[in-house]
Amino acid sequence: MKFTPLLLIPFLSATPAQAGWKDFFQPGWSESEICYKNVYREEYVPGTYNNPGYVETFKDRVEIPCGGGYASVPPSRPVRPYRPSRDGNECGDGKIAGGILGGGLAAAISQGDGRWWAIPLGAVVGSHIGCDIDGG
Repeated sequence: MKFTPLLLIPFLSATPAQAGWKDFFQPGWSESEICYKNVYREEYVPGTYNNPGYVETFKDRVEIPCGGGYASVPPSRPVRPYRPSRDGNECGDGKIAGGILGGGLAAAISQGDGRWWAIPLGAVVGSHIGCDIDGG
């Protein structure tokens, strides 16, 4: 008795893999294929002093060319190639090394209660000096 609803779940929740993307129909004797794309857009409606502005949202389903069966695959994000900076002033390595050395030097020199502020200050000053030395 308790297993009956569990057995019905796969049959009631099954949907086609491309539901809503392609419609096949046969007007007359030829077969046509129409692909759709869901488009979401927002439009700001400005307001006044007594009536504040708001954003209207629109969800449209538009026809697109099917393009050889790729209609159900969303477009991929463009790949941006790595471009080093024009002047070469990156200081990532020097910043890390300077921060470690500055924090270590501050820990070695400071005594007692002064360590709680000396170590972070040494790390910050060391990272700045390391960045300057490395070319930043």
